[in-house]
Amino acid sequence: MKKVYDFTAKDRAGNDVSLSEYEGKVLLIVNTATGCGFTPHYEPLEAMYKELRDKGFEILDFPCNQFANQAPGSEDEIHQFCKLKFGTEFPQFAKIDVNGDSAAPLFAYLATEKPFAGFGKGIKNAALNKFANMNNKKFGDKAYIKWNFTKFLIDRSGKVIARFEPTTDMAEVRKAVEELLG
Repeated sequence: MKKVYDFTAKDRAGNDVSLSEYEGKVLLIVNTATGCGFTPHYEPLEAMYKELRDKGFEILDFPCNQFANQAPGSEDEIHQFCKLKFGTEFPQFAKIDVNGDSAAPLFAYLATEKPFAGFGKGIKNAALNKFANMNNKKFGDKAYIKWNFTKFLIDRSGKVIARFEPTTDMAEVRKAVEELLG
């Protein structure tokens, strides 16, 4: 049975990083963008990282430009933006695709383990759903991720525990992380 630890990802410099380096830790894997309405999620993500990393918590940040071209910069430009604006210190990987034939195998796996279940109720969520469906139409059955800042929670054994859409309140995400940390 496959686990998150079986995957390799490229770091910002293009070097292979085995996710087995994070074995035994609680992980939050996120696809991000610097020009998205959800970009302010970096702030609570960084706060959670600073407060919980000593308890065995890691956030793995994967920039993605597949949603309305909201991450157009290079890896270095994205990193500098996140560092200067939000003070991020958690690992940031190379920009990837999360949908289509070029989707990173890690994200295809994550989304297969925890498929999209909706953005929730309300007018804003319905509007995002309509916009996401228009954007993802070109990926057909390979539209694994619906929008930026989709988060996957991984337990210490490498099992995908939960998927949080960008519309999920960050307090709910934090609560789930803290429960896994014990």
